[in-house]
Amino acid sequence: MVRSGEFVREALNRLPALRPYQVEVGRAVMASVRQGLGHTITVEIARQGGKNELSAQLEVLLLTLHMAGGGSGVKCAPTFTPQAAISMDRLKARLNDAGFAGRWAVEHGYVLRLGRARQAFYSADAAANVVGATADLLLEVDEAQDVDTEVYRKRFRPMGASRNVTTVLWGTPWHGETLLEHEKQTNLALEQADGLRRHFRYDWQAVAASHPAYGRYVAAEAQRLGEDHPLFRTQYRLEPLSGGRGFLSAQQRAWLQGDHLRWNRPEGPGPFVAGIDVAGEAEGGGGPLGDDAAVRVREPRRDSTVVTIAQLDYSHTGPLAPDPAVRVVEHLWWTGRSHASLGPELAGLLRDTWHCRSVVVDATGLGQGVASMLARLMGSVVRPLVFSAESKSRLGFGLLAAVNAGRLKVYGEDGDAWRELWRQLDRTQVRYGAGQRMNFFVDEREGHDDFVMSLALAVEAAGAYVPRQARGRLNNDD
Repeated sequence: MVRSGEFVREALNRLPALRPYQVEVGRAVMASVRQGLGHTITVEIARQGGKNELSAQLEVLLLTLHMAGGGSGVKCAPTFTPQAAISMDRLKARLNDAGFAGRWAVEHGYVLRLGRARQAFYSADAAANVVGATADLLLEVDEAQDVDTEVYRKRFRPMGASRNVTTVLWGTPWHGETLLEHEKQTNLALEQADGLRRHFRYDWQAVAASHPAYGRYVAAEAQRLGEDHPLFRTQYRLEPLSGGRGFLSAQQRAWLQGDHLRWNRPEGPGPFVAGIDVAGEAEGGGGPLGDDAAVRVREPRRDSTVVTIAQLDYSHTGPLAPDPAVRVVEHLWWTGRSHASLGPELAGLLRDTWHCRSVVVDATGLGQGVASMLARLMGSVVRPLVFSAESKSRLGFGLLAAVNAGRLKVYGEDGDAWRELWRQLDRTQVRYGAGQRMNFFVDEREGHDDFVMSLALAVEAAGAYVPRQARGRLNNDD
């Protein structure tokens, strides 16, 4: 155990990389270690606020203090590569900074040794092999909001039982059922009982108080994402999310509503982009051309193939706002069409009428056939996208960022397509899951989400478009 509390306090104060709030956490961790209290400490620091730096500096301090007597620290992360590996590399760099270059060694690819003291790094994936590992210096869980609670309790928590090891859970909030949130609530209850602080929280404003440049960076992120964006709320404001609510708030829906007219054909300069949500063949059927509206009336549960066409406007972009405005100018939708008949019609409209420069198409399942056909007919402007938990989450975050920044606008009230879009948006729900992912959808009992998905794909298409550089003259399409 550490024998000199004064040495620890001086060491923490002399670390040039640590700010006052980091030193506050470091002192609490080291007090628990030094006194053998075995506390579980939860730490929430806004993204890029220095939690990983503090973790590495604590590891350097503990390895230094125990290099003669020996001891083992353990740190786990949701993945070994890249998360745990990055932490290991940071520790190597900080040991070198502390004058230990050439004196530390790596064992087995995941253990860093200094003298007789060791720091091990593991994946917290359920399939990872951590049998036999022990922790008597410190047990750390990085990005604890993404670590499975049962994996932690069954495989990592017991590692420090024999020495009543101090545990630190580092991370940012996500939703109310994560490991980090559970342990945080436990700590807050304990604090009420005995007055001893175990939970430390520093949102972006607390970080900015001692790091003004960081404050300017986060202010730009607030402008880019919007302060109500899930990532901004969790990673900078440190607010856990609650699922089951509407995907868009009333304020966000108001921001989305534009005052421009719907176009049946291009009536202004481009570039134009499109997002296509494809109906499955079973839903699309094989009805004759022109009977779409009749099919929708006769079979309202059928899915539709929906195309959202948007005009990009770069007139207000700049270093702090590089993304273009996305003005939805048209919706096309088909119900009751076979993919074989729909593909050529789609290609003609998007290529010859709208001259779309970027098209992202749902290539999930049977949609792959339509996506392949469009790619053959239109070339590299078409990008197929297969829906997965990861890709759909990215689409949702991108859609919210565009809405919150005021970049995405939908034409004013005009026809059944407009009404269906807003009906779906009103019914779209959101759920938050592991890995900081979201799922947005309309309950199948309440209708479809094809217009919402097409809108998100159009935003993705806007992000994928790279404007051409001007060469001597202006081109209205570019």
